[in-house]
Amino acid sequence: MRKNADNRKPMQNIMNVIAINGSPKQDGNTFHALAGVGSELQKNGIGFEIIHVGNKPVRGCMACGACARNRDEKCSITSDPLNEWIQQIKNADGIILGSPVYFAGVAGTMKCFLDRVFYVAACNGGLFRQKVAASVVAVRRTGGSSTFDCLNHYLTFAEMIQATSNYWNITHGRTPGEVLQDGEGVQIMEVLGRNMAWLLRMREATKNTLPGPEPVSKIMTSFIR
Repeated sequence: MRKNADNRKPMQNIMNVIAINGSPKQDGNTFHALAGVGSELQKNGIGFEIIHVGNKPVRGCMACGACARNRDEKCSITSDPLNEWIQQIKNADGIILGSPVYFAGVAGTMKCFLDRVFYVAACNGGLFRQKVAASVVAVRRTGGSSTFDCLNHYLTFAEMIQATSNYWNITHGRTPGEVLQDGEGVQIMEVLGRNMAWLLRMREATKNTLPGPEPVSKIMTSFIR
């Protein structure tokens, strides 16, 4: 399993999934949750790598609008590797978002990453449309559902195909690796990996015979007149 392979291209003749580790801990519980999904993907012949963004100095969106004006698939902020990550996700077949829970929400650095990446994607013709995607959450006690919901907002906004498991994709643990003692959580990640692999294979098998819906021009409605 590859971690932080920031500039590597997906393997030839194989589908590839990029997982985003939004935890400041490289090998913490968020990593173990993502690795559980990735292990099942790899068993099904699908490439898998984790990009660790949670320990990087990623700043928030400045609302400058440059990505919408320039339409060059880039964010105007160049002090972090975000533009490289955008291209990695664009070239992948699937994406998994992973975050720990901070005050019942997504970790701050991960939120900054998501706001910028998904807005650039939206302003450049929907770079992630119809890719297979999922979200996973690692939590000590509570706040997992609200964090999971927040992550899924980005996937829905981007018109992605969401893979599911046999429960919400949340696993419990405090110290690094403790989530591996959560038997139900471990199973949730395994089932998610198998379901995601099936969706990826089905999408690949039908891409030439059943094209996806064409993109539409976004209608923007303001509720204040």
